[in-house]
Amino acid sequence: MNSNKFSTAEIEAVYDVMRARRDMRHFIPGQLEDGQLERFIQAAHMGPSVGLMQPWRFIRIGDKNLRLSIQEHVEQERIATADALGERSSEFMRIKVEGILSCAEVLVVGLIDQRERYVFGRRTMPEMDLASASCAIQNMWLAARAEGIGMGWVSLFDPARLREICKMPEGSQPIAILCLGPVQEFYPAPMLEIEAWDKRKALGEILYENAWIVEKPIS
Repeated sequence: MNSNKFSTAEIEAVYDVMRARRDMRHFIPGQLEDGQLERFIQAAHMGPSVGLMQPWRFIRIGDKNLRLSIQEHVEQERIATADALGERSSEFMRIKVEGILSCAEVLVVGLIDQRERYVFGRRTMPEMDLASASCAIQNMWLAARAEGIGMGWVSLFDPARLREICKMPEGSQPIAILCLGPVQEFYPAPMLEIEAWDKRKALGEILYENAWIVEKPIS
């Protein structure tokens, strides 16, 4: 018997919330409950980080004009992304990619400046700061979903421009615009699957044993 295990119901709840998590774009009017945002940020702050560097910083965007500036920049990048997609451009433009002006809360997440000081776990893989912050964001995502709050991760922006908009220090790196708020319902499947943009791969396509064997394309 494994004394470290949670109960069967608790284990099922963990897997349920992972299955039900969605990258949300559609929000309804309403605010978060008192203390709810702080709980979500605390969940993020409990995330693992290489060398315990805790590289994440969160900026709560409460100013309406600042939120509008961020949304306008994201829209510019959405158009630029569509241009870069070529034949899938019009298909992409039909997909809703953010809910910055309609959600209850907007957070900009960034990596700290002077990250080069942290060598533990990053000497050969400096990108582990980004991996650590991504774990923190996933913690927040799962906490929000467990409490019935939608969250979307917006990545359509130029980091240098967003850093300027949010007055972040030189050397820091914005990595996410997070939209949080009440939703009418959660998507029954990831939105990009619903929109037929792509589909989740089968485990047999991503799992290897002992070696990563890649079949050569048929010529």
